[in-house]
Amino acid sequence: MGNFFQRKEQELGVKLNKIQRKAVERTEGPLLLLACPGSGKTTTMIMRIGYLIEEKNASPNRIKAITFSRASATDMAERYKRFFPGLPAVDFSTIHSLAFRIVRDYFQGKPYVMIEGNGKQGLNKRQLLKEMYQTEMDEQITEDQLDELMSFISFVKNKMMPKEKWRKLKGPFDGAADILRTYEAFKENYDTRLVDFDDMLTLANEALERRPDLLAKYQNMWDYVMTDESQDTSLVQHAIVEKLVASHRNLCVVADDDQSIYTWRAAEPTYLLKFKTVYADAYVMKMERNYRSSKTIVDAANQFIKTNKQRHDKNMHTDREEGNPIVMRRFASEETQLQYVLKELKKLDHYGDTAILYRNNSSSTILMAELNRLGIPFYMKDADNRFFAHWIVEDMLNFMRFSLKPERADVYAKIAAKTNAYWTGSQLKAMNRVKPAERNGLDEITRSVTMKDYQLKIVEQQKKWFQSMQEMKPSKAIKTIRKELGYDQMLTSRAEKFGMRLNYLTQILATLEQIAEPLPSMAAFAQRLRELEEVTQEAKNEKTDEMLTLSTFHSSKGLEFDRVYMVDLNQGVIPAEEDQEEPALLEEARRLYYVGMTRAKAHLELLSYDEESQFTAEVREVGNRLGKPEKPESVHKSVQKVKSAAAPASLKVPVNPNAIRSADVLTAGTRIRHRVFGLGKITERTADRISVQFEKQHREFSIEICLSHKLLEMAQ
Repeated sequence: MGNFFQRKEQELGVKLNKIQRKAVERTEGPLLLLACPGSGKTTTMIMRIGYLIEEKNASPNRIKAITFSRASATDMAERYKRFFPGLPAVDFSTIHSLAFRIVRDYFQGKPYVMIEGNGKQGLNKRQLLKEMYQTEMDEQITEDQLDELMSFISFVKNKMMPKEKWRKLKGPFDGAADILRTYEAFKENYDTRLVDFDDMLTLANEALERRPDLLAKYQNMWDYVMTDESQDTSLVQHAIVEKLVASHRNLCVVADDDQSIYTWRAAEPTYLLKFKTVYADAYVMKMERNYRSSKTIVDAANQFIKTNKQRHDKNMHTDREEGNPIVMRRFASEETQLQYVLKELKKLDHYGDTAILYRNNSSSTILMAELNRLGIPFYMKDADNRFFAHWIVEDMLNFMRFSLKPERADVYAKIAAKTNAYWTGSQLKAMNRVKPAERNGLDEITRSVTMKDYQLKIVEQQKKWFQSMQEMKPSKAIKTIRKELGYDQMLTSRAEKFGMRLNYLTQILATLEQIAEPLPSMAAFAQRLRELEEVTQEAKNEKTDEMLTLSTFHSSKGLEFDRVYMVDLNQGVIPAEEDQEEPALLEEARRLYYVGMTRAKAHLELLSYDEESQFTAEVREVGNRLGKPEKPESVHKSVQKVKSAAAPASLKVPVNPNAIRSADVLTAGTRIRHRVFGLGKITERTADRISVQFEKQHREFSIEICLSHKLLEMAQ
């Protein structure tokens, strides 16, 4: 057996450590391989396949490797070919590709139409859902709502929720469950069966349950099955794999529960915790040695993620040197954070091994605009053109269009409901019939639409504001639209009504204001948006070794860079407000932050403005415990440089003689006062955390952080 590893070390220069070799040799029966970031899991999987063929005499066509994405399948196939150029091909594919094969056999030649990916015109999933929403809700769906609806439908199908329970499900907005039932009934009863990507999985699972001949066919196809990135696998995907391996049980599951960041897509990370319940004789191995990052980063990330409770206990470690301290900086504003990052980038000789990571795609737009202006080459891992097609962006442009062409009553009709005139549904319908004329569109609307006296006054005031906007710079025009024409008020109302995240919506407006700031006219603003949309398209189509990488935390998984800047690490962003309402969501947000940290090999910076993320505070506390504090005075100096009336001069722990100093008094039922959130009552206490109910929200805190930062007092 040792000959295989010696031979590969000589041929490839690949030397496996003790745990990796054991994982390669453990070929029979169920194996759960928990692989920490940078632990060489792909190399280990490829070597395991080669070992099966060369040492165990397994036929390559009897080995199946299932990956999370097509990119991963391609990467593994190419790496296998490089490692074992003389061996026949092995079947690498995604779970969806496998499901497609099973469903094709299941339908036995009966026609069906794919309505996702390459759906025919008129039979497209997004279009069908738009029409069903219009019928159900009597208004057009926004792209954000459509994305939420599609995620909701996918979540339900992947969780294998029975149809009889669909009616009682809580969707992203009222009526979502009804649209789900209408959508599924329509697909099943259409002349030709309509199938989307999620159906591929549920139908494949159904096929293996109902057709013993198909089950036997696919069980007999492979003797060994491996699944990669299994922490991102849904319940129905696990069910398919379980059925495939039931006869031989030679299953190798490679995963890291600490990197499970897709539960909103119905990923089932708890499956890994229950693995030995499904496979009682399973062997669990942990690949804990990190070959990627400095010891400083590895030790901090390892201790940081241990705050999570729903995880396998692992201890990531490395033999690499300490390296640079982790830099943590908090700024007075998003603008000063941006200017700091740009200043740091200008110091670099090349950008190819540097990444800027963020939670939300909205963070990338202003970054992209400034990088483009400065001529810094960049690549966007998950470039999202939807920002420029977002309804808020379209609204701002329509407000500006109407101010410049006030005769366009049809343009005003598109934004009327977004103003403070309190238009009724019938008034809006009547307004849509008003044709553009030479006179002011608002005068034409006043003449054609029956209005209340208070509305007449509001419209007359609006007319004055639109006239004054003609001479405004675009940044001031946006502020006028938000405050004077009632747009912010409308956003708040819509967010409450449809369950939208107000923070996300206002961030879009803030980004538009930043883009508009240096521009002289509204026409220049519209032109700049068109240019940036083209730049975004180009940024995702081309990648060279000299390009800076912009990516969300989600899309950065699997990547690595010498230098990583994690930006917008604000409380309310990561974790988001909804993350703080549920322990499971808070743990996933912490895993997402952990994924970002573990992308860095040598230099890591954690940047925020406004209120710093509690996760950054946790990392700082970890560093202090490990005797590896952040870069000296980095926070203090960064805030001093951008000091304003709204920013503290430093982040030193304030003097508070009334602060609680002992964890003993933090018991369930105790009333406390939090420095930020005010009066609250402790509802639950564990060894190191407390849950607190405040007047309007429920939050969970680290006891150690609360005490060290003097955050709590006893309530009077």
